[in-house]
Amino acid sequence: MIFANAAKTTCASSSCPQQGARVRCLLVDDVPENLVALEALLQGEDVDILKAASGAEALELLLRENDVALALLDVQMPEMNGFELAELIRGAERTRHIPLIFMTAGAHDQRRQFVGYESGAVDFLYKPIDPHMLINKARVFFDLHRQKHALACELQQRTEALYINEMFMAVLGHDLRTPLSAILASTAVLQRPLEPQKVQALAIKAEQAGRRMLAMIEDLLDVTRARQNGGLVMLAAPTDLAEQAERVLQEVRASHPQRELQLQCQGDLHGSWDGERLGQMLANLLGNAMHHGTPQVPVQLRLDGSAPDGVTVYVTNGGEIPQELLPRLFEPFRGRTSGTGGGHNGLGLGLFIVHQIVQAHCGSIEASSRDGRTCFTVWLPRTSVQRG
Repeated sequence: MIFANAAKTTCASSSCPQQGARVRCLLVDDVPENLVALEALLQGEDVDILKAASGAEALELLLRENDVALALLDVQMPEMNGFELAELIRGAERTRHIPLIFMTAGAHDQRRQFVGYESGAVDFLYKPIDPHMLINKARVFFDLHRQKHALACELQQRTEALYINEMFMAVLGHDLRTPLSAILASTAVLQRPLEPQKVQALAIKAEQAGRRMLAMIEDLLDVTRARQNGGLVMLAAPTDLAEQAERVLQEVRASHPQRELQLQCQGDLHGSWDGERLGQMLANLLGNAMHHGTPQVPVQLRLDGSAPDGVTVYVTNGGEIPQELLPRLFEPFRGRTSGTGGGHNGLGLGLFIVHQIVQAHCGSIEASSRDGRTCFTVWLPRTSVQRG
């Protein structure tokens, strides 16, 4: 028997930095009864047990499973003993961080212990194993694993917050200055006697610059709301997506009279959505297509409501997105390290906000770019969960 005085005991973490966080524990022993006994002691609501009856089986498990908090290895196994298995685990980049505890029925041999520690062990347990000692040792490594993940998560959040703050300062110091300068220049000229036609032209220029500033500020506020609330707040109501699309198309055509914009609708385009937010989504996708698409190729908006459970939106334009940019396409402030804003009056926030709107409607969005064409595909369920 592997245990001495093996009373029934549960292994529960006394301190959990991440409530509900689960950990994985790998058990390797060629005796099935030992695996059953170990599992009975260590399993709990927050521990997933992985069992292997040989070294080869353990390596196969580690190829499929990530993020193992602890591995308990029997030393004396046929074909591949625990020391050999430990060396292979330590030799792989993705598993070398796993703490290893050896279990052995042999005598307390210092030379054997030296070999074990040299192959990567953090501790030895001698059979018959005291169950309380096993539970306490395992609990330490489970808690350390959770703390490591909590610290990594906190570091990532702080890094992202620092990056966002730096981008906010870049916006205030650079992007907003351009339209503000246009407004100030226009008002300075308007103070002099001018012909009515020139006054109107300057007023239009100042209005356009003001609208650009307002759009930038709204985008920044949306980013702040999304970060503070874990996403944008949606107010769902019965909505006709075709009506929203017609309204947005009129605005986009007025801003880009030289570009051809096509609309195709089919099926039932009604659902329970936040109409204003979907209009913002369409405006951002179409504006992105206008700015980045090939000018000679029409921008196409297709709404497909033929499916009973949802509506699919396609926005297609000419030109391709670099493949290395696709994985980061929906991140805020992407590609702003040069301070160019992507070559147009944007902040790199439009697609991030689109992604947030789609997520808040429990939908999905993906982008494909090949053969000289780029297409954004959005799927929206007809009834989405309201987020408050």
